[in-house]
Amino acid sequence: MGESIQKTIDIENILKSKMGNKARFVPRFAINWLKGIIHEEQVNKFLWDSRSFSGTEWLEECMKYLGMTLKINGLENLPKKDDGKFYTFVSNHPLGGQDGVALGAIIGRHYDGKLKYLVNDLLLNLPSLKPISIGINKTGKQHRDFPKMIEAGFQSNNHIIMFPAGLNSRKINGHIHDLPWKKTFITKSVEYKRDIVPIFFGGQNSERFYRIAHFSDKYLKKINLAMLFLVDEMYKNIGKTFYINIGKPIPWQTFDKSKTPKEWAKYVEDKVYEL
Repeated sequence: MGESIQKTIDIENILKSKMGNKARFVPRFAINWLKGIIHEEQVNKFLWDSRSFSGTEWLEECMKYLGMTLKINGLENLPKKDDGKFYTFVSNHPLGGQDGVALGAIIGRHYDGKLKYLVNDLLLNLPSLKPISIGINKTGKQHRDFPKMIEAGFQSNNHIIMFPAGLNSRKINGHIHDLPWKKTFITKSVEYKRDIVPIFFGGQNSERFYRIAHFSDKYLKKINLAMLFLVDEMYKNIGKTFYINIGKPIPWQTFDKSKTPKEWAKYVEDKVYEL
């Protein structure tokens, strides 16, 4: 008999934690479908096999597991790790899986693991990711604590990785593009005197994903149905090559009163798409 795999991702428990007693009304076929679409068995096997790794080392294990090849331009633009400063790294978010893994691995490797992600709170279910994550929950108590959590991240001796769109990219007028970037990365980088390093990540999900995202954004609004399919998209993207362009750091002093923080966020977003 092989060793038994301890489940890290358990759809039934996640439903209970999110829905309470109402979870019992979810039909069995729906639960089984969810388990399939998030590849519960495969993900749990990988998490179990890689359980001795955490932080940057675990992200590198993920890259191996996903068969990722990276073509990186602009590595020389990453600031030196011994310059005594901490930076905010911002990127577009085309995939929702491989992009986060790859950027964390690159930046973590360069800065000896001194990084924190701002991530969706569901990712805090991954023990190996937890040490380098600040979870964001859009509802409930954690939402009220969100400003404190952001503050703690920017106050820490860690570089910050952010996807300022909050959600992964959508297909807009036939082009894969982020939703408008939120301004938090500007206001906090200025407050804590962190230069901003813009990064462009090249990649896209399936047409099915964009159809679901469009339907969800248009008709469901408060329910991010597309997010359910991100793990499936990650498996579809196994073995692919991705292109990453790292831009020159933008000094925090750039973001003066000549534009609003929202306008500056758009300025950096445009810079990223020019890379």
